Amino acid sequence: MYLPYWATDFLKRANPALKDVPLVLYERIKGGLRLAAIEPDLMKQGLRIGQNLADARAIWPNLTVLEIDRAGLTLAFESFADWHSNASPLVSILSDVSPFGDLVLDVTGVSHLFGGEEQMLRMVLSRLRDLGYVVSGAIAPTIGAAWAVSHFARSQVVNDADLAAVLHALPVAALRLPEMQVSTFVQMGLDTIGQVRHRSRKQLKARFGSVVMRLDQAFGHIEERMAPRLPAVEHHVDRRLADPISLMDDVLMLTHDLAVQLSFRLEAQGLGAQTFHLFLYRVDHKVMTLSLNAARLTRDPHHISDLFRHRAQRLAGEYDAGFGIDMVRLAASSVERLDAVQAGAFSVENGLEDIDRLNDRLSSRLGTTAVLQTEQVASHLPERAARLVPALASRSSQRIAAPPLHRPLRLLPMPERVAITAQVPDGLPAMMVWRRETYRLVKGQGPERLGSEWWRHAVRLELVEPPKPKKPEPGETPKPPPYIPKLDRLDPRAGTRDYFVVEDQDGRRFWVFRQGLYGAGSEIGWYVHGIFP
Repeated sequence: MYLPYWATDFLKRANPALKDVPLVLYERIKGGLRLAAIEPDLMKQGLRIGQNLADARAIWPNLTVLEIDRAGLTLAFESFADWHSNASPLVSILSDVSPFGDLVLDVTGVSHLFGGEEQMLRMVLSRLRDLGYVVSGAIAPTIGAAWAVSHFARSQVVNDADLAAVLHALPVAALRLPEMQVSTFVQMGLDTIGQVRHRSRKQLKARFGSVVMRLDQAFGHIEERMAPRLPAVEHHVDRRLADPISLMDDVLMLTHDLAVQLSFRLEAQGLGAQTFHLFLYRVDHKVMTLSLNAARLTRDPHHISDLFRHRAQRLAGEYDAGFGIDMVRLAASSVERLDAVQAGAFSVENGLEDIDRLNDRLSSRLGTTAVLQTEQVASHLPERAARLVPALASRSSQRIAAPPLHRPLRLLPMPERVAITAQVPDGLPAMMVWRRETYRLVKGQGPERLGSEWWRHAVRLELVEPPKPKKPEPGETPKPPPYIPKLDRLDPRAGTRDYFVVEDQDGRRFWVFRQGLYGAGSEIGWYVHGIFP
């Protein structure tokens, strides 16, 4: 779908005061004011993109002039594109020419729901035109062909048999080429795609490298993939509402009904899902998405609806139904085989499923990074042997076989430097000064020698994986990331460690180690690494 006047159409729809006035948008280019977007009626009066604003005012003195906000229009078009997922689950923005104006919908296996491809194309275009948008569209076997037809021909459905004939008649600009290349082709007398295609591929590739790729993409010789904006779902159920709803309680009740339908579909195929998505389509052509994960595969409708109910408690302040919600979709991804489980006298209850359900509820209510679990790491250094990961993170399939070692219950994130005196250089510690307190050590056991991991790079230990940065919504204040401790980097050249278990006069036991060896020319240092109960 091609919306050539998206910028002005969107602003006129968003601001009723601009509905009946001639509107142009300008931008500053090289110190001058140039037209960046205009209405179709003004183009008939001699205005064009890139024209000087002063010349445009001379032609049309009553112009309403606004400076273009490309970032805001791009965000608005992204939200507009997401709303079209109610027609196709795979929606993408084709931004190689412009960040807004071109939408790509994959209608494979979807068009029959609307009565066929022609009926679907007519419905989608009519819906947008009724909203006040100038739009044209095409359904074709390739993305390049659909883009070319929607820009330079009438809206139509192009099948495989007519693809070559339709594309050959279109101008060279329909290949999405830079303006300089298009001008060069016109000067050479090559005005249509058919004329360019019949030229030698070797000569075209030598002089115009991108032309051959665009030709192959348009005619289907090279696959051009789209990047869906919303998560690709494998199974989903929809509910279209005659009367829009707005209350969160109504949405949650409807979500439970959809969870029951989705459960029946998954059970019929012997499947379970671990990721679920809730799409709320508003009547003002915006969509709200909510995704969550489960600790294990499930198709229990009560558990699925409870997860969204707990997550909704966190979103109470951010929930905005606008003028109402007229469609709700519940989808499942990360689908795998899930056999039926007997729940009766001979079933085995080991409590693991209850723990996973508890982790699901807590993570939905408190956030994914609020519920953590310990995961072993393949390292013999104590501070690197384990890390904290979200409880809903996928468990590693590789099991780490660790020998039964005597380790303290409380391990410091990083060893802390202490001052220790020993009776002899290689003997047991006798006195320790740690955090400005002196401890007289009366007992000791060790040493346990650990060598340095010389094969590692100087990387920083991460107790918790840093969260991915999230782009704030328009008008939203950027939220600072949660606290991530910036620990020291691992030194792969660090010396050998000799660990000791020592006890002071009050019965407190510490886990200390000496780094470096006497007589080896390395610096000797003592550290405390843990505390025994």
